[in-house]
Amino acid sequence: MISFLPSDEERAFVEVATQFARERLRDHARNAEKARTPGDDVISAAHELGLLSLEIPESLAGAELPLISQVQVLEALAFGDLGIVQGLPGLCDSASVMRVLPEPARLELADGAAQRIPWIHLAPGEVAVIVERSGFRLEGVAFPRRAVLGADQLLVSFVAPGGEAILAWLDRTAAQWSEDAGDVRLGLLAAHIGRIGFEGTVVRPEDVLVRGDDAERVLKAAQARVAVLEAAKCVGAMRASLEYAVEYTSQRKAFGQEIPKFQGVSFTVADMAIETEAARNLVWLAAHAVDSRGEGAMQDAARALAYALRSGRFVTNQGVQMLGGAGYLQEYPAEKWMRDVQAQAVLYGRELDWFERAGARALGLEEKEGVLV
Repeated sequence: MISFLPSDEERAFVEVATQFARERLRDHARNAEKARTPGDDVISAAHELGLLSLEIPESLAGAELPLISQVQVLEALAFGDLGIVQGLPGLCDSASVMRVLPEPARLELADGAAQRIPWIHLAPGEVAVIVERSGFRLEGVAFPRRAVLGADQLLVSFVAPGGEAILAWLDRTAAQWSEDAGDVRLGLLAAHIGRIGFEGTVVRPEDVLVRGDDAERVLKAAQARVAVLEAAKCVGAMRASLEYAVEYTSQRKAFGQEIPKFQGVSFTVADMAIETEAARNLVWLAAHAVDSRGEGAMQDAARALAYALRSGRFVTNQGVQMLGGAGYLQEYPAEKWMRDVQAQAVLYGRELDWFERAGARALGLEEKEGVLV
């Protein structure tokens, strides 16, 4: 029997994160969106509370918390504002790669856990990979990723011609790449989302961290962890939308009676609550599975993220609908939560893609045309 009851330490940490989310993140959300960055004050406060090094290994001065603890903290933070959370340094996807690297101490971080480093995992065909004497040359523009704009270092992984997996560490002092913020109209505007342009970028032999079977194991383990962490953030945004919808509708009347007494409202709110709790349970179950089995729990992680993305879109959209026409006004936070979750789905794959991956694993198809699934 699995118990998800939090320990006293977890409960205390979650309370700190919840207070920080309510008092700092929620109030600062609109300013961060306009400025396209979380802001130095928020970043410094989060760093002092130890909220930026949850996933980073102890060898790199991180907290190295188990996933079951991290998902509780990240849910609490995203309850404040998902956009700011996705822009905080130290909470990048690269932290999960660092966590599972055989020798993470090989990485040279300029500012420890407070650094914003993107992980660019290139799908086959996304960018051309050309083998040269000097290493691998990358040509093309990658899909949008968060934490890209302004980054001086990045982790890049790809499948080389011949099917060998490569994971490398690039620094601007030795490699060059371009950035493009692109057309930003959706959400997560404080997350430094952009596209990396590889224009003859050379990955030298000394830049390679792991390759071959070792790289595949690292990448699969990191992907499982990222899926669970991103799903937990979706749950936080869902909780925020649900709570706000309940509070808003309970204070208003129509045709002489309270809005929640109408079945169309009460049934919708009930569906929102059910979807939120189901997503949370799947995330916690996946976190426990990944903590226990590592890369072997990728199916659990994929299922959790797929469900969280689908349910997150439903819950935040209904949260806007519960406010009527006011739901689309920026005076209320509901429309921002909806946009942020939609952007989250764009960044981390449509839910159908994750269901397809989970199904492929269930059928024993762990690799498909050279794609790590």
